[in-house]
Amino acid sequence: MKKILITGALGQIGSELTGLLRKKYGKMNVIASDIKSIPVGKNNKLEPFENLDCLDDQALCIIVKKYQIDTIFHLAAILSAKGENNHQLAWKINIDGLINILQIAKEFKCSVFTPSSIAAFGPSTPKDNTPQETIQRPNTIYGISKVAGELLCEYYHQKYGVDTRGVRFPGIISHVTLPGGGTTDYAVDIFYQSLLHNQYSCFLDKDTYLDMMYMPDALKAAIDIMEADPCKLIHRNAYNITAFSFSPEELAREIKKHVPAFKIHYCIDPLRQAIAESWPRHLDDHTAREDWGWSPDYSLVKMVDDMIKKLKIKLNIKESHTILSA
Repeated sequence: MKKILITGALGQIGSELTGLLRKKYGKMNVIASDIKSIPVGKNNKLEPFENLDCLDDQALCIIVKKYQIDTIFHLAAILSAKGENNHQLAWKINIDGLINILQIAKEFKCSVFTPSSIAAFGPSTPKDNTPQETIQRPNTIYGISKVAGELLCEYYHQKYGVDTRGVRFPGIISHVTLPGGGTTDYAVDIFYQSLLHNQYSCFLDKDTYLDMMYMPDALKAAIDIMEADPCKLIHRNAYNITAFSFSPEELAREIKKHVPAFKIHYCIDPLRQAIAESWPRHLDDHTAREDWGWSPDYSLVKMVDDMIKKLKIKLNIKESHTILSA
């Protein structure tokens, strides 16, 4: 990787991946792009930056030529819950946008990282220790687009030799960006609500288990697979990866160790509950561990401890607030 373009750079993953890649490869070698404009006051921090709609193939071509891009991290997407509310837009962004990226990669010989998701599985998929290769019959437009995306990337690799790579991300937890419309977003919002209000109304049932991952591990996975020996990548476009699996009730108990006054109650959203129940509870990621050395650094306990510490600083919350307030 010498010249890198990130699409969706203002999103949950992109906003943190951009900085990490710039530390590793140099600021001017990593071009951030997004359909949204740079927030006021953040110009210097995010530049070099390009406004880019991934559906605009001509603008994409201009940027790739301008910066002599050789690697693309394609993160622009519509997530699960938002996708169900506008399935046509979700398909357009998630599939047509990806095809534009793959066409450009084919023309300019770029490597491409495109994340898939646990949403690529469905109700008929084995829920526990979900195999690397198994039944994929998702019942959400987001999941359907992810399966199609995995196959498209494989097609461009097999037919045109495009160096496509990807992982199936579980839910991602971050202290930097706010929730962005995913079904697993409760696992981010619960930290803010616990620290600010000592309570949280969860839209999933208390015993709903889902695979999760702390953002530092997600970023590490994205970079590691792009730096891996291509000869070892058997399932290059859709590696299962995970860090830990928990339910809302288990997460709440762990948070309560840091915020004793915290209470959780449940107001289940039928849409997001149905989505969550269609996904695996825990993935088998031994293939990623064997092929390119994947291994997470954070456990549930370590992640909660770090989230609490980082958010207290971010929200300027004193210790007494979380322990003594009603």
